[in-house]
Amino acid sequence: MDRDLERLDGLVPPPVREVCQELQAAGHQAVTVGGCVRDALLGRVPGDWDVATSAAPAEVVARFRRTIPTGIQHGTVTVMAGRGADRLAVEVTAFRGEGAYSDARRPDEVVFGVPLEEDLARRDFVVNAIAWDPIGRRLHDPFGGRGDLAARLLRAVGDPAARFYEDGLRIVRAIRFVAVLDFALDPATEAAIPGALASLARVSRERVRVELLKLLVGAAAGRALEIGRRTGILAQVLPELAAFAPALARVEAAPADGVLRTAALLLDLPPGHVDLALRRLTYSNADRERVVALVRELPGLPAGASDVDLRRLLARTGKPLAPDLAALRPDLADGFAAAAQAPLAAGDLALKGPDVMRILGVDPGPAVGQAIRELVARVLEDPALNTAATLERLLRDEVAPGLPPR
Repeated sequence: MDRDLERLDGLVPPPVREVCQELQAAGHQAVTVGGCVRDALLGRVPGDWDVATSAAPAEVVARFRRTIPTGIQHGTVTVMAGRGADRLAVEVTAFRGEGAYSDARRPDEVVFGVPLEEDLARRDFVVNAIAWDPIGRRLHDPFGGRGDLAARLLRAVGDPAARFYEDGLRIVRAIRFVAVLDFALDPATEAAIPGALASLARVSRERVRVELLKLLVGAAAGRALEIGRRTGILAQVLPELAAFAPALARVEAAPADGVLRTAALLLDLPPGHVDLALRRLTYSNADRERVVALVRELPGLPAGASDVDLRRLLARTGKPLAPDLAALRPDLADGFAAAAQAPLAAGDLALKGPDVMRILGVDPGPAVGQAIRELVARVLEDPALNTAATLERLLRDEVAPGLPPR
């Protein structure tokens, strides 16, 4: 057995091995399959380990003490395997064949009991259609997945048009894998994308958003986005995006954070358009507001922005946005760090509302708010003014005369 397979075998967690052992002892075939095998062969540490088996879902439930019917109608049962700190939730899915995909997302019917090779043939890409038997220590690779891994090539299983028609999300997954794995996309697989975009249009925008965020943090995000541009994926997912070439360089330069790279991608758009686009893609309110704030503030920020400019900017956006702003404008990172430590709002002043009312001899009202706003403006210009004595002097001598009569 070669070193890659030895590494793969050594990475299989004991609970996963136990699940396969139990199913094989009952006379069923049981293998690890999909992304876990792919990542292990690439020298990456897999996140989740999935098991595929010839056992029907009911048989899986019968063989294990603790199971969860997570997707039993599609053949998937989650088995709670292992003990103590080694306990693991292992998804076990029956080998299956599939009928038509009338919703371009899930099969209308599922047939259990098909051979392993037929089960692998329904998967999206060849590098994901590899199975490893951790008990018999045998690799099942009917479509040449190891060769594609060695060539760093992403290729659809069988007819790419058929794979994309079955599940429109696979179109975005294709460029997501290009980004994350830093693979080239097989020309025939890419050529099938434009004609299958109608299937992508039927996929929920939430699922698209999940894939887009994974794509954006990939090492080859720029190349993947370029494929998305020339195949029409981006025109469907983000039709607002026009100035694309500058966005590519910004995305690759930004830290590998999905929200920051979303902002880098959309920085040329009006904030209102960004807001609508991210609502359509079901970004969380917090992430959408972060991106919109960055798009609103960064384009007009000059390279030589002064300390006062940066303090005023953070006074508008709030200090929590400072790390995001600094990440997208590393030339101003030191300035943002300093600005975030400065007094920027009424709560940062050395004088509070009651102090202002005492000094002015007034009750709560508009004059108090106006006075505090004026003090904040002075302190934004010069943070050294933020002492109780200095603010009281400014309040008595310069601010009070400009306030409306009591």
